[in-house]
Amino acid sequence: MSTANRVLFDAPGPRAQRRIVMFTIASVLAALLLIGLALAALAGHGQLEAYRWQAFTTGPYLRVLWAGLEGTLKATAISALLAFPLGALLALMRLSPRGPLRWLATGYIELFRSIPLLLLIYVFLLALPRYNINLPIFWKLVVPIVMVCSAVIAEVFRAGVRALDRGQSEAAQAIGLTYWQSLRLVILPQAIRLVLPTLIAQLVTLLKESTLGYAVSYPELMKQADFLTARTHLLFQTYVIIALVYVAINYLLGQLAGLVDRRLGRRPATGGRRPSQLDPTSQAGLAPTA
Repeated sequence: MSTANRVLFDAPGPRAQRRIVMFTIASVLAALLLIGLALAALAGHGQLEAYRWQAFTTGPYLRVLWAGLEGTLKATAISALLAFPLGALLALMRLSPRGPLRWLATGYIELFRSIPLLLLIYVFLLALPRYNINLPIFWKLVVPIVMVCSAVIAEVFRAGVRALDRGQSEAAQAIGLTYWQSLRLVILPQAIRLVLPTLIAQLVTLLKESTLGYAVSYPELMKQADFLTARTHLLFQTYVIIALVYVAINYLLGQLAGLVDRRLGRRPATGGRRPSQLDPTSQAGLAPTA
């Protein structure tokens, strides 16, 4: 157990360790039993028959799934390209000493962090077209994702800036740099290094939020899965394969974030916290308002 954990929790004694081992073994056995029962039930209904899976190795099925994968990756990539710079800009505005900029950014961030993404998508799908604001289907999905995710990413950037020692900005201003020059030349490069693994991990969130494309009939993976199940009735097999595709992509992104985290961890920013100490779900939301 690490030093931090020993501070927060008492180290378990011999009896507690034995109970932990017993509960772990019992949990694993229960999970294996449930998996076995589920597989037996599926086999009893013929869902594991080879011919039901072989269809997904044929050209027509693969083309439909590939089209969905392209749509998912395109929506995720464009959302990231727009949300990350916008999030950085909002973070700078919220850190600004100028009140109007800070209030505007704070209002945007607090508003769009509180609104469910699906509700915002329905606004673009159903409400705005009544006022002659009718975006293409792709942008009805991407614009709401960017609006919500940029608010979250702004807090990640702000947490990275606040994780640096105050001495960094004080030293920059001591050599004659202005507030914006010290932010651009000294603070931001180190803050970006700190939050880079967290930003890569945010791609997983963007990828999963692209599944809401079914609401606007955008052809991403879930929509293509609906298309296949409506024609083949291979409901279980289709969604298992779609789930495996998501698991594979998210695993690769997680490995990339871990690799970046480890490489940056060997060269921590001067005077700042290590990247692994930044938690986007806690620090971003709990950091004091500037």
